[in-house]
Amino acid sequence: MNFLDILRTAIFALRGNWMRSALTSLGVIIGIAAVIVMVSVGQGTQAEIDKMVSGLGSQRLDISPGAGRGGGGVRMSSSSFFTLDEGDVEAIRNEIPEVQYVAGALRGSTQVVYAENNAATSWQGVQADYFDINGWTMENGEGFDAQDYTSAGKSVILGDSVRRTLFGDDSGVGQTIRLGRVPFTVIGTLKAKGQGGFGQDQDDVVMVPLQTARRRLMGAMGLPAGAVMQIALTVTSAKDLGYVQGEVEALLRQRHKIAPGTDDDFNVRNISEIVATRTATTNLMSKLLGAVATICLIIGGIGIMNIMLVSVTERIREIGLRMAVGAGPSDVRRQFLAEAMLISLVGGVIGILIGVVGALLVGKFSDLPIVLNGQVVALAAAFSICTGLFFGYYPARKASQLDPIEALRQQ
Repeated sequence: MNFLDILRTAIFALRGNWMRSALTSLGVIIGIAAVIVMVSVGQGTQAEIDKMVSGLGSQRLDISPGAGRGGGGVRMSSSSFFTLDEGDVEAIRNEIPEVQYVAGALRGSTQVVYAENNAATSWQGVQADYFDINGWTMENGEGFDAQDYTSAGKSVILGDSVRRTLFGDDSGVGQTIRLGRVPFTVIGTLKAKGQGGFGQDQDDVVMVPLQTARRRLMGAMGLPAGAVMQIALTVTSAKDLGYVQGEVEALLRQRHKIAPGTDDDFNVRNISEIVATRTATTNLMSKLLGAVATICLIIGGIGIMNIMLVSVTERIREIGLRMAVGAGPSDVRRQFLAEAMLISLVGGVIGILIGVVGALLVGKFSDLPIVLNGQVVALAAAFSICTGLFFGYYPARKASQLDPIEALRQQ
């Protein structure tokens, strides 16, 4: 028997009991669909997390004030002390050559007013490198110049959300707004960045020079001279991040005169550690989803094997008759193997269609991110063929080993 004869015979045999064939393929359909949907969700989640953490910066360190001790040795929160200053920023810039950008910052919240429009937003007082560290680029106007940073000038750069609230479609460049009670001139606006890694609106912000924030916006907070609330830095090469972290910690301990064995009065956060943790967690979830889908396929394959074994038992006389008229064991084996693979292949095609449609529906009607990967679809199709081949071999082999004479005696 050639291939077409085997295929024609297999189709005829399956059509003889099409309901059982359809139910047999149901396990493969569910398994393939589950593989595509689950892997699409897993890869979509991974892509979304990669997008979020890339906004944080994988070559970045954030330094914040650490917890100190108040009167009587009582441990205070980190926000109670301003242990970092502009001298620390300059020391890091000058003494650690692997550092690419470094900047100190102050922050707070205020009411921004223009004519009858107003918005409650946050402000950040920044140094020049802050824009490069955080990936901010100008949409309209221009950035701060050297005089703005040194003279505490009343210049402000608006985030896109604040610009739209105050000016609508206009850029607002050149207009005068009030931050609290202080008038500022808008010299530029930032390109929109959208939602951040923790769900916040990154564009709901206004930027002013660091000295301007200290003198005109901090009010009566009584900051120590030159104090900053945060220092952010990036390194030229990601492989140097761990080394730079150690160097920064040693430098700050030396500058702050911290004795050996004493707690640091600052905290250094390594963004790459967050990236690695999130990536490992997502990979684990993807493997878990893949394992669940694989179990579904295995169950479907076992269903095929069971039904094919039943089919062999029901068709013993037919097998004996085929052998009696000249069919060899290999012909019988190929026929039953073709039937198993056909069930699996048809189930795989239907499962792929259901899986693709299901993944698209999940992405449309839920908040789960979806990434459809052609390689996953191709792998699912190959897996369906292999399922039929693997689980159909034993029933086919059993059928080919029947004795023709004993088979013809079966009623």
